[in-house]
Amino acid sequence: MSVRSRLHIAMVAPPWFEVPPRAYGGIEAVLNDLVRALTKLGHQVTLIGAGRSGTPARFLATYPKPPSDRLGEAMPEVVHAASANRLLADLDVDVVHDHSLAGPLTAAGRSVPTVVTVHGPAHGEMGEYYRLLGDSVGLVSISTAQRLLAPDLTWAGTVHNAIDVTTFPFKERKEGYTLFLGRFSPDKGAHLAIDAARAAGRRILLAGKLIEPAEHEYFDSHIRPRLGEDAVYVGEADGAAKRRLLADARCLLFPIQWEEPFGMVMIEAMACGTPVVALRRGSVPEVVRPGVTGVVCDRPDELPAAIEAAGSLTPADCRAHVNRHFDAISMARGYEKIYERLAGDRRPTPVAA
Repeated sequence: MSVRSRLHIAMVAPPWFEVPPRAYGGIEAVLNDLVRALTKLGHQVTLIGAGRSGTPARFLATYPKPPSDRLGEAMPEVVHAASANRLLADLDVDVVHDHSLAGPLTAAGRSVPTVVTVHGPAHGEMGEYYRLLGDSVGLVSISTAQRLLAPDLTWAGTVHNAIDVTTFPFKERKEGYTLFLGRFSPDKGAHLAIDAARAAGRRILLAGKLIEPAEHEYFDSHIRPRLGEDAVYVGEADGAAKRRLLADARCLLFPIQWEEPFGMVMIEAMACGTPVVALRRGSVPEVVRPGVTGVVCDRPDELPAAIEAAGSLTPADCRAHVNRHFDAISMARGYEKIYERLAGDRRPTPVAA
């Protein structure tokens, strides 16, 4: 029997959506599964966020209601960080795990280590931000591809995002449509998904976040003119609708136009037995197993043939791949090792595994 340390972990969520999210909220979905998995491993978790929590963790709110309608503004992030910092001052924890943007700025003022998961880009202006934080935080990358773009940062480790696979329905028999699921941003390439599906003679359904002005601008300029009987926007899918769409789809289209550090929708699709057709950017080669769980293309003009090829892949292989590599307990154990290493000097009470 192995012996682990029972840790008290303060988990700081971003302020924009509840945990778990009601609809869009990739970080919040990860946090929900991470909190639940850490609790199963015997750790105490205190979650700091906005609105209400649906996790087993003790919950402390910075906002009574998430300021989702102000997404993209600076002040909600700053107020959230200041409020979280005050709440943290009254907690006796072994480690703080911060998933917010402004929160890490307060890390230098506390005695316990702060782990920061880099959910977005680690290069460019964001890279400079993390660089300036120095050794006040231990950064965790969510893919090797993300880490390689900024190898000089204070990385404490790499932990792939993951899901509770049991919450995703597996379906062997698929319907004929293809699916795009994600933010409506040029980076996500929804326009390429429509073009590829149309060239393959396949109907495509599109679902995802359409809130911020830039998203509406992109949608109106590049998506709306492409819609028709074979390309249908179905709105922003909540958790149940998302799972139905993913389980029934012939394949998920993921034609990203940037170095995406992870891409939760890929593992969500594969958990449903649905293969992924993607462009070779960011973490895609780490997540998709070509010829087994999807097809990885180098150019957009390869996507239509890939859509047809995806139909020959075995749904059970997709599900098994996620169970093996992207299950929430594996993610929690990855973070557990980082917590214990950084909080080692506090020597918490052992607990049998």
